[in-house]
Amino acid sequence: MAQKSIQQADEERLVGTDRVLAVLTELARLPSGASLEEMVRLTGHPKPTVHRALASLKRAGLANQNGHGHYILGDEFLRLAFAHHEARPEHIRVRPILERLSERFNETIHFAVLDGPDVVYRDKIDPQTGAVRLTSTVGGRNPAHCTGVGKALLAAKLTTFEDVSHWIGSRVLERRTPRTATTAHDLHEQFTEIRRRGYAIDDQENEVGINCLAVPIYLASPSIPSGAVSVSAVAYRTSIADLEAAAATVLATAAAGTAQPREQA
Repeated sequence: MAQKSIQQADEERLVGTDRVLAVLTELARLPSGASLEEMVRLTGHPKPTVHRALASLKRAGLANQNGHGHYILGDEFLRLAFAHHEARPEHIRVRPILERLSERFNETIHFAVLDGPDVVYRDKIDPQTGAVRLTSTVGGRNPAHCTGVGKALLAAKLTTFEDVSHWIGSRVLERRTPRTATTAHDLHEQFTEIRRRGYAIDDQENEVGINCLAVPIYLASPSIPSGAVSVSAVAYRTSIADLEAAAATVLATAAAGTAQPREQA
């Protein structure tokens, strides 16, 4: 049998690497872990392939097995993830803003960035006492068009009706609740109002019973948002009117937290 070419060997290694990453990605979706058989079903890869991938991840400390034989994310994965997250310049600058808003409102506070059609939550502070804790997670996603943080960022990016139409393209936007805006016309109207008043609202548009107020924050540019922060609350306790009444406080807190210190003369 002829020896494999260097290119063939490289391609096989790449495929193997992709499968290990696919297993790691799927494992990260399962906080309670999964058995080997479950991982085979979820990834669609052959059992020997999944077993080898899990063995590689275990050797690297990126996966472990708990007392029930389930595979879970390893401590090394968590150490790397949290160390990277804590060291991000944006985290260092944004975290104090979230903490001040958390102290002021005792509600869930988010920091999110735009990623294509979605927002990705980069940080979150849950209420300390009393208030309901939301199911959002750091690293989690939601559609941008129906979230306060998403609309705050899209409004800065999509300034004309043509921009909104092009962004939607051939997609059919998901209607998460009866209040979700899904047409270019409706979103353009919302974005125009967001730019006028300086903040966005989510009036139970992403999840029934949950509303929020979000404002963009500017870390690197005075005109292009780096992300958005939001105050999210359960609607029966804190109405949209209550949140909008506090909009000036949220805007001032975000602006003060991202202001660049003046150089000494």
